[in-house]
Amino acid sequence: MEVDVFKMSKVIGILGDIGSGKSFVAKQFRYPVFNADKEVNKIYKKNKSCYKKLRNKLPKYIKSYPINKVELSNAILANKYNLKKIVNIVHPLVRHKMNYFLRKNTKKKLVVLDIPLLIENNLNKKNYILIFIESKKSQINLRLKKRKNYNKKIIENLRKLQETLAKKKKLSTYIIKNDFKLSTVKKKVRLIKNKLLNDRNSS
Repeated sequence: MEVDVFKMSKVIGILGDIGSGKSFVAKQFRYPVFNADKEVNKIYKKNKSCYKKLRNKLPKYIKSYPINKVELSNAILANKYNLKKIVNIVHPLVRHKMNYFLRKNTKKKLVVLDIPLLIENNLNKKNYILIFIESKKSQINLRLKKRKNYNKKIIENLRKLQETLAKKKKLSTYIIKNDFKLSTVKKKVRLIKNKLLNDRNSS
């Protein structure tokens, strides 16, 4: 069931490149955050129906339950179309969890959506406040290389699913330049948060 966002708190959508620090920024709002990556991990660990669907679509690769991320990676590396198959199965489950999150937090003044494919999967509504996280490419690459199971080809395939950064930036109401320093990011978030809460109080 879709949530009537006009009857609820302000919804912030965090946009940006993979590794730009979207989750880091989202947490600084100190309001409920829907983190799609964490939800996907829970789905892989606990959702047997998802496992069966993935196994049926990708029988050569998906053999273990809980779902093994190495098997998923092997499927993606073997054929670029396999990523789309995975997304098509997992996305409806994420949407369902997002709608539950929004219903649960209707009385909060703000809620934050940290969803990599927010725009691409038409999860955003016209009254969402979009914030683009801008980071230096050199910093992004350093952060990505530190990730467990980092694979450049998989990152490239994930980026191909996404809208251009230029479009995301254009769609956004606010831009936060992320230098990955807690004090500066907190200050930028506080300014935006205060404006949104004051706008709400005056409306």
